[in-house]
Amino acid sequence: MIKIPKKGDLSDCDNHSGITLLSIPGKVFNRVLLNRMKDCVDAQLRDQQAGFRKNRSRTDQIATPRIIVEQSIEWNSSLYINFIDYEKAFDSVDRTTLWKLLRHYGVPQKTVYIIRNSYDGLNCKIVHGGQLTKSFEVKISVRQSCLLSPFLFLLVIDWIMKTSTSEGKRGIQWTSRMQLDGLDFADDLSLLSQTQQQMQEKTTNVAEASAEVGLNIHKVKS
Repeated sequence: MIKIPKKGDLSDCDNHSGITLLSIPGKVFNRVLLNRMKDCVDAQLRDQQAGFRKNRSRTDQIATPRIIVEQSIEWNSSLYINFIDYEKAFDSVDRTTLWKLLRHYGVPQKTVYIIRNSYDGLNCKIVHGGQLTKSFEVKISVRQSCLLSPFLFLLVIDWIMKTSTSEGKRGIQWTSRMQLDGLDFADDLSLLSQTQQQMQEKTTNVAEASAEVGLNIHKVKS
């Protein structure tokens, strides 16, 4: 693993990102697995998710909230937006739950076994000062820089949002028949509600569902 410095005190491990160096044959094999899974699973994902998906744009996810805000001002209607950011999202995913979610979204058991086996006994070394550290086992997270990781993570986020918004109408009226609960770009979520109470209830539900899969909402950045 290569550590990439971010802002702040570089003696603090939290101020580094990790990029995993993977073998070329492994990347090719993961591409084959991804192509087999993504078409059937993508159709099940929420339309509000634009991250890591074909024919989706982050520009739309930026423009849509602006349109919503402008319309709320024009119609003099209340609007609450909560921007959610997770602490070390990719590094916190609970794998046992992830394997269950793959089956939940219809991924064949054989494919799940292949992916799970690639994570069993996963060991890592860090490049530090031009040398490799001792090997250590990585028991949680999805691999950074792996082709499968964005796809796997989208399943986690999709399950969180479906679980936390399925019980009640706490979004904004988007069309005559549809409420809009939020907009997503990968792990960056924007929750939408018309009252403070609805937003609080929705945020609590999202936090609880996130905890079930190992994710914690970043209290400073959200």
